Amino acid sequence: MSVHPTISHSEASAPQTPAPETQAPEQDKQDTHDVRSFPSTLGGYVYLVVLAAAVSGLGLVGFGLWRVGIIVLAAGVGIASLGRAALRTKDAGMLAVRNRWFDVALLGLTAAALWILAVTVPGD
Repeated sequence: MSVHPTISHSEASAPQTPAPETQAPEQDKQDTHDVRSFPSTLGGYVYLVVLAAAVSGLGLVGFGLWRVGIIVLAAGVGIASLGRAALRTKDAGMLAVRNRWFDVALLGLTAAALWILAVTVPGD
């Protein structure tokens, strides 16, 4: 017979965790003013318009109207370019990725390339 008390392996390996502290009732309430349900910048609204144009354009492409869909997509990218050109970096939100004029040039060239491809590719 052993003099030492028996300890199961689960008790020996489990770390002792302190009981969670109770919070004051004021901290349990969530501040509804901290929850944002709208974009914080004007560029966020432009971004939502561009997103809607992209989804609409890709939807049209999916339904077989590829030329119209690509033109709608090009228009959305063009709107992004104009929005980035018009808004300061602070106000551009997610439209601001790189240097302002680099973003404008890249978005403008992409919109132009999509539009040119949509109107020049032969076929139905």
